[in-house]
Amino acid sequence: MVKFTRPDPDDQYAFPIAKPGFYFIIAAAFATAVFAMVGAAPIAIIGLAITFFICWFFRDPDRVVPMYQGTVVSPADGRVIIVASVEESPFVVGNCVKISIFMSVFNVHVNRIPHEGKVKGISYFPGKFFSANLDKASKENEHNAVLIETDKGKSVCMVQIAGLIARRIICRLKEGDLVRRGERFGMICFGSRLDVYLPSDAKISVTVGNRVKAGSSILGYI
Repeated sequence: MVKFTRPDPDDQYAFPIAKPGFYFIIAAAFATAVFAMVGAAPIAIIGLAITFFICWFFRDPDRVVPMYQGTVVSPADGRVIIVASVEESPFVVGNCVKISIFMSVFNVHVNRIPHEGKVKGISYFPGKFFSANLDKASKENEHNAVLIETDKGKSVCMVQIAGLIARRIICRLKEGDLVRRGERFGMICFGSRLDVYLPSDAKISVTVGNRVKAGSSILGYI
């Protein structure tokens, strides 16, 4: 029987919302209220629709996480667009397997830890804003790379990549943190992409086109 756990405390609300979304929601709701008070009904209705969309975009559902030893779970919701062996990358030394997950504006954007371990390094690059589904986005777009070392000395790297619309990468981690598989660590606002680099001998469980969920879907085993 598969064992599951909840790495984060259960949310007390029926419709949990990620904290970074509160600012956008309050701003949209305030603007909507102003338009309603001055009698601009059509604009107020549009503002109300935008407010509801922002609430939905920043949804943050609880997830259960599989507890197989060596399991690597998806750090993001979305569609797998790349599964490939790479000989070198700017984030991991040596051969590795790269898995890229594209998040549209319709996906949950809260990011989760793919494998337990210790944060060995975090590097931020203030790059450009190409469409996140393009190959060059991995290196040229604004991104934030987090390197995790497992208790067996393996390296797992996840890279948050801003997209064409995304303009804010959020990462609550710092070097030296001990992290648990499936726990929340940040998000990328309004459409983006997340790359995962695994050891070359990892057993991969996904293929291009697969839909995955952060914390619940298994990418592979190391």
